[in-house]
Amino acid sequence: MAPHTSFLEIPRPKTFLQKMSLRTGAEIITFLQLINKVSGLYGLLALLTGAHLSGLQLSMYLYSTCALLATLYLYKHIRLQSPFQVLLLAHLYALDSVVNALYTAFFGLAWFYVLAAHPNESSAPGAGGINENAGFTSPKYNVSSVEIVAEPASGAQAGQSAVMVGQGTPAASAGLGAAVLQSGSIMSITLISGFWVLRVYFLFIMLAFARQCLRQHIAANASSAAWYNSTNPTEAAQSLAENPFADGKERGSGWQGKVGRTMLSGAPKYWLGADEDDGWMRGVGGKFRKTAQLAPPGVNERERRRRSGTGPPVPPRELRSPVLADLQEVR
Repeated sequence: MAPHTSFLEIPRPKTFLQKMSLRTGAEIITFLQLINKVSGLYGLLALLTGAHLSGLQLSMYLYSTCALLATLYLYKHIRLQSPFQVLLLAHLYALDSVVNALYTAFFGLAWFYVLAAHPNESSAPGAGGINENAGFTSPKYNVSSVEIVAEPASGAQAGQSAVMVGQGTPAASAGLGAAVLQSGSIMSITLISGFWVLRVYFLFIMLAFARQCLRQHIAANASSAAWYNSTNPTEAAQSLAENPFADGKERGSGWQGKVGRTMLSGAPKYWLGADEDDGWMRGVGGKFRKTAQLAPPGVNERERRRRSGTGPPVPPRELRSPVLADLQEVR
């Protein structure tokens, strides 16, 4: 009987777009992330040209620059498949998704609030910049139609003089609902929603790749993992593999160990739990433990020395046979 899968469990894709590997998908997604974060540098360079930035805009550009440097440093570890760095990159991408969602929602509300308010009367953060870059929100003349009145021109030359007269009502608030439901706003909301659906899928790919790297490291280096050799699916689903960042482990010391344990503590079953199709993991784990159990101590070391040509290690002094002195016969 297969273990029960909860609706709230994190999806675990095996491929990227059903065609490419997770590593290729992680490289493409991280490269797009770098292009996106370059905007933070351009935003800071705009200060040199005298551009006016609000405190919220400046904070977004500073954050984007920091995220750019961190992503650029971690990008090379995708090919190396370093478990800690790849895990950190996936969590950074998840954190960046949350921060970008908050910024997008905040600026979107400010935009529609400015569109719905009277010209130059909005107090939303960033309203000044929106009015400067979108002049239709604060026109010099607010008219609904224009009529041209022509009359004969005075003087010797024949001709006419024309005067434009605006016909309309005083400026009135369009309302937040009208600003959101106009055709341009609906198209923008649709595109942004589509991009965010794609962003969520990218997030699942990054987490799945980090999970794959972590589990490969566990299979190759862990001394024991309960779900490797378990033939009972229910027992395997309830077991957790050995945490490589636990205290006493090689990767569990220092700040990296603390950060690693923190990252895995959020969803330990997702990172260290078994899947229904983890047969390859059980095979790899069994292979490593079988070698360790059947081979007598020192075989691997002797084999390594034999192949390298250095010979076997020198036995301890107490185990050496006594050497007799070479005495010459004297007559």
